[in-house]
Amino acid sequence: MLEDRLLIRRFNHGDGDALCRIYRKYRDDLLKVAAALLNDASAAEDVVHDVFVSFAQSVGNFRLRGSLKGYLSICTANRARDKNRAMRRSPAVGLDQAQCVSVNKPRPDQSAARDELAGQLAHAMTQLPYEQREVIVLHLQSSMRFRQIAKSKDVSANTIRSRYRYGLDKLRSILNGELEK
Repeated sequence: MLEDRLLIRRFNHGDGDALCRIYRKYRDDLLKVAAALLNDASAAEDVVHDVFVSFAQSVGNFRLRGSLKGYLSICTANRARDKNRAMRRSPAVGLDQAQCVSVNKPRPDQSAARDELAGQLAHAMTQLPYEQREVIVLHLQSSMRFRQIAKSKDVSANTIRSRYRYGLDKLRSILNGELEK
């Protein structure tokens, strides 16, 4: 958090290296959020690029009132929502498919089992209403608290908790149904 405040201060004074550091620090996390809310990697990259272009345009005027990661995650989720509306799509890539490549290669049987579970999760995530999917992704992927999400969405924290709980319940029922087949 302190590092972010220092980076923001340098950024507001026109230090391009600070913007590069912020980009490198949060790019992968934001790509995961965007990929979980959209259904293709190139669209996720476009959204993250747009977020950082918009962020860069705020140089000299940006004021951080909380977590920088949370702020950028909300911006990414909002842009992803706008892109979904524009493209009239509802399916999304699962969280596991959006993760970076691991240095330690798993055994083929482990990889196959993980890929099967990731596919089931991805399919189940696409069946959730966008509001529930968004809260789950922001809470689990971006480590945002319910109060932060609620404040950014201008709804009550109880509404966000309900969306999260209903989303998880629906995921459980979908996955239990698929696992029994």
